[in-house]
Amino acid sequence: MADLSQEEWSNQLANDDKAVILDVRTDAEFEEGHIPGAVQMDIYNGAEFLQSAKELDAEKNYYVYCRSGGRSAQACMLLNSVGVKTAYNLLGGFSEWEGETAN
Repeated sequence: MADLSQEEWSNQLANDDKAVILDVRTDAEFEEGHIPGAVQMDIYNGAEFLQSAKELDAEKNYYVYCRSGGRSAQACMLLNSVGVKTAYNLLGGFSEWEGETAN
């Protein structure tokens, strides 16, 4: 797991052809707005989150965010524990995101 600033996260994501964006917030938070192309996996749904994590392609690079960076850091550690090699945590989370959003 690596913690990346907003700028590092955006730049690296833009140049990564194996990138997958994971939003680990709740359904309600996701519906209020999210990064375009993000796949939602609510970390609060523990067993379901872990099962979905085990089904991810371990060769992809996962860019993970939540509201403030706490849940996404935890999610990155869980992803690493199930065999995902590369997970990047967005420091500051979605609350500080300056890029395009989708509703």
